[in-house]
Amino acid sequence: NGYYRSDWFRCIHSSRDLSDMVFILNRYFNKDMYMQFNSTFGYFVGYTEHGVYNAELFNKDPNFLNQVRGEKDRYCTHNAKNRQSAIADKT
Repeated sequence: NGYYRSDWFRCIHSSRDLSDMVFILNRYFNKDMYMQFNSTFGYFVGYTEHGVYNAELFNKDPNFLNQVRGEKDRYCTHNAKNRQSAIADKT
């Protein structure tokens, strides 16, 4: 009975020094992923007509694109360091 949009943020790494950290932002509309940002590539990719349109808009905006690119360090690396030290201190 309505529309539902959600953003899923993921931080993925396997090394202890976090050098392989990847930030992924998936955008969903009614449970269908329509667009994704992956820090490995550094830009948005659209998977539907609406997603392609929005990805092109976001990729043309250098301020917004740089802000999203910075999430890898600001959000992922920062939180991973805190969690990793909390886990390491317990052993």
